[in-house]
Amino acid sequence: MQALLLHGGRVIDPANGIDEVCDVLVRDGRIAAVGRLQGGDVPGDVERVDCSGRLVLPGLIDTHSHVYQYVTGRFGLNADLCGVHSGVTTLVDQGGASCMTLPGFRKHVIETSHSRVLSFISAYLVGGLEGHFYPQLYRPDCADIAATVKAAKANADVVKGIKAHAELGGFARWGTEVMQKAAAIGEQTGLPVYIHFGQLWPEPEEGGMDVDPDSIFTQVVDLLKPRDVLAHPFSRHPGGFVELNGEVHPLVRDAIERGLKVDVGHGSHFSFKMAEKVLSAGIVPHTLGSDMHGYNTSVPAPAGTPEEHEHPDEEHMFKGTSRFSLVSAMTSMIALGLSLEQVIPMVTVNAARMVGMSDEIGSLGVGRVADISVLSDESGRWLMRDNEGTEVIAERMLQPVFCLREGRRFDATASILPIPEVA
Repeated sequence: MQALLLHGGRVIDPANGIDEVCDVLVRDGRIAAVGRLQGGDVPGDVERVDCSGRLVLPGLIDTHSHVYQYVTGRFGLNADLCGVHSGVTTLVDQGGASCMTLPGFRKHVIETSHSRVLSFISAYLVGGLEGHFYPQLYRPDCADIAATVKAAKANADVVKGIKAHAELGGFARWGTEVMQKAAAIGEQTGLPVYIHFGQLWPEPEEGGMDVDPDSIFTQVVDLLKPRDVLAHPFSRHPGGFVELNGEVHPLVRDAIERGLKVDVGHGSHFSFKMAEKVLSAGIVPHTLGSDMHGYNTSVPAPAGTPEEHEHPDEEHMFKGTSRFSLVSAMTSMIALGLSLEQVIPMVTVNAARMVGMSDEIGSLGVGRVADISVLSDESGRWLMRDNEGTEVIAERMLQPVFCLREGRRFDATASILPIPEVA
């Protein structure tokens, strides 16, 4: 494999304390050198890539993706569409695979993708199916603790956590029973449990329990351990970080002090208004995932998709009109007032810690596999909006240009990437 020199970009590697304009030399698919390289440091046959004015970062890690394509209904997107062709080298699939379907996920997604794909295995037997249409698939009887623990331990190279739900509809049906099972799986595997907060499924039309949305966070946090992940802090739906009175839940800060982590999990329910409330309270998420899936991304429905799945009505909770990606989610965080230096660790070193792979990914350490993301970084004025219709002005716009995955170049050509709108 020919040597490659990424020359003259702003190299930012929080894990190694690097933030300077310099070079990255890649040889045989690994990082050979980082620094201001002189002629004698560079092989004669090197291919030079001018990265002037661009950001050269450790390969981006998307902590919340849905890439069990075809198996999880409309949710599953193509891994490389969300991954290397969007400038992202590692994807963490959140709950697509279960103890029953993990072998297929390994065979048909992990082993066939150019992107590195990891799994937070579902706590439920059915994995990431159409729960919002068929919530009975996610009742307590559909969670098998022993089987899920066995699957996770036997596939430790790819299973890096457990996905669970703490949503209004589920609590109205089953209370905390499902969450108790998910927490038990996390305890027995020693893996982090990733919790979806906010409305996911509709509440039952009849026979459900009355649930105070503000009580859900309290009940769930009591079940969790350090390193477990609280997702969707900026959700527009009730039952999460922001109480019905508009104030941040008083236990959020306590949970973080106990060692729990916060992941943005952008998604179509991301709210700029809620984000401002949470950030104003001094709560900065540790990691950033895109939460893109087939309901909030413009991709064709597979043949045979049921009518109500193919054309969800205007009130569908996953419906999205604003296109986004992991990199555009980074731009959103900056538009909300976070610095670039705060955001980059969310998608590199912090994300690597979340999946327990700090010794492999998330940095530009010499000798490591050459997973590298190169982004453009422009100044100007762009309009960004969420699905509530709230608009903000971004004065800094990041976009993926290309990435290296194990030293191989992939240009950011994904059809789902958002097109910036000039303000």
